Amino acid sequence: MPLVGVLSIEQATQQDARSVLALRHSLEAWLEARNVEQWGRGEIELGELERQVAANEWHVVRSPSGHLRAALRLLWSDEPVWREQNALAVYVHGLMVNRADAGLGLGAALLAWAEQQAREKSAPLLRLDCVESNKDLRRYYCALGFLEVGRRDFDGPWYSAVLLEKKLRLGT
Repeated sequence: MPLVGVLSIEQATQQDARSVLALRHSLEAWLEARNVEQWGRGEIELGELERQVAANEWHVVRSPSGHLRAALRLLWSDEPVWREQNALAVYVHGLMVNRADAGLGLGAALLAWAEQQAREKSAPLLRLDCVESNKDLRRYYCALGFLEVGRRDFDGPWYSAVLLEKKLRLGT
């Protein structure tokens, strides 16, 4: 049974910001312990995350007891990453699943939900990016129907990224 129909995916509130940040920090440590480049430790600060929550960019999945299980940031434009290729699309950032819930399909369910959001707004693409050296994550996204369509190098603390997109059939 697809999880997207049974999950409650909610707009994050300011009260969620600290939990989202704690989840991010726990995943940063988990990735670092495995020598996986994806996010730098402490790359995002609470104030920045609070601004993103206030802009209605973050969405969360909670357990019945209120514990944060997963989160993602959904944008309708992403010029800093996609630059001249920026187009009408849903852009996913910060997809996170609590390690206690890993393997249950929450990540795929959140991406399916993001795809629904795109279709509702007639956006023909679902886009995301990941660190070029993170081969496992790249394979995961490709298995979910994303195609690698480009690469982006950044100045500063970000790693080189692979740009991925999934073309959506609209009106179905």
